[in-house]
Amino acid sequence: MPQFKHFPLPDVGEGLVEAEILTWHVKPGDTVTVNQIIVEIETAKAAVELPCPFAGVVTELLAEPGKTVDVGTPIIVIDTDPNGEAAPANGSVEPERVPNLVGYGVKAVTAKRRARVGAPAAVPASAAVSAAVAPAAIVPTPPVVTAPVIAPEPQPVAGGYVPLAKPPVRKLAKDLGIDLAALAGSGPGGVITREDVEQAATPVAAAAPAVASRGERRVPIKGVRKATAQAMVDSAFTAPHVTEFLTIDVTPMMELRAKLKDSPEFRGVKLTPLVFAAKAVCLAVRRTPDVNATWDAAANEIVYKDYVHLGIAAATPRGLVVPKVRDADQLSLRGLAEALQQLTDTAREGKTTPADMLGGTITITNVGVFGVDTGTPIINPGESAILAFGAIRDMPWVVDGQVVARKVCQLALSFDHRVVDGQQGSQFLADVGALLADPAVAITY
Repeated sequence: MPQFKHFPLPDVGEGLVEAEILTWHVKPGDTVTVNQIIVEIETAKAAVELPCPFAGVVTELLAEPGKTVDVGTPIIVIDTDPNGEAAPANGSVEPERVPNLVGYGVKAVTAKRRARVGAPAAVPASAAVSAAVAPAAIVPTPPVVTAPVIAPEPQPVAGGYVPLAKPPVRKLAKDLGIDLAALAGSGPGGVITREDVEQAATPVAAAAPAVASRGERRVPIKGVRKATAQAMVDSAFTAPHVTEFLTIDVTPMMELRAKLKDSPEFRGVKLTPLVFAAKAVCLAVRRTPDVNATWDAAANEIVYKDYVHLGIAAATPRGLVVPKVRDADQLSLRGLAEALQQLTDTAREGKTTPADMLGGTITITNVGVFGVDTGTPIINPGESAILAFGAIRDMPWVVDGQVVARKVCQLALSFDHRVVDGQQGSQFLADVGALLADPAVAITY
């Protein structure tokens, strides 16, 4: 007999509470295997592809593309016994070991299956989903769900009720702003029909205010934009920001860059000015470790890091993300160039994983790539400093008493004044500037 299992939306990061369904890679009737990619979602941190925890046949998709779903809410139903093999004598589904799914984890939630119409009766049951946490690979144990029962009403699941409705009706309800969970279906077995949705929408439409036909456009605040906004507000009103500025002549750096690009060691490597800025930050941190520390209010401690997980702010079609170069201080200039290229390419493709955006220690935001001279960047939560790297321009500069054209850049450093004193922040900024103005200074570090 068929055995239907629900796959609840997992927590693919640390403490995420919701995600938006972007694209389904399967449809009802498709055969799926364990670890096959079935859906792409957008969390508050990144777009993530979810693998399937079960093998079987897709019975129903419970969330339309564009819908925001709470963690723990079922998003797909899979028949794990499509060939109709005999069920256990007691009519229940025996627990089974689910293969490891690498790359995401789930929060501990309890999920009950949704009632399905016309299915053989069985004993209802539910199972808890346990979370297994690891730095890079998290192994979830999806819920074991009993065989379906005949029920005229939807059964409660984690996050609320999963109403009975066909996909076109779900889409209509979404377009009209109707909550299906609030409707009583008039169809057979309590199925919600198109007429039910249209009837519920009538008073809503009548009471809705008129919307201007031109002059403005409204976009829901969700996903990466929502998370970024909250993080910036939390940082701005928690950490006392101080921002200092420095203008430097980077002509020697640009000359070294041109020389290295023609060398065999750097052939085929994208050696951008940002790579030099990243190297300068890693070197300068050694002399001013305070900028690489963090304020732990709960423990009433300042935590100093003996490593540099360098965040690089990247603009993507889905908003601002800050992936990290792990142990950036251990990389050579070429290694940093390769890491930054891979990091930015992945971010712009929207494939940065949540794990890649956690645990940063200090950040660079490259505003110069947009032609901007400088700014007052906001510190990323959990860090104590962020460097804005401005555009490099030809400008008049005094050299040996003569005004000449030089390559000039502006730097801005924002730091948490609870952790970093003015002297320490100034020293760090001056060191970064000195390394960019004359890369030969690095030999003295």
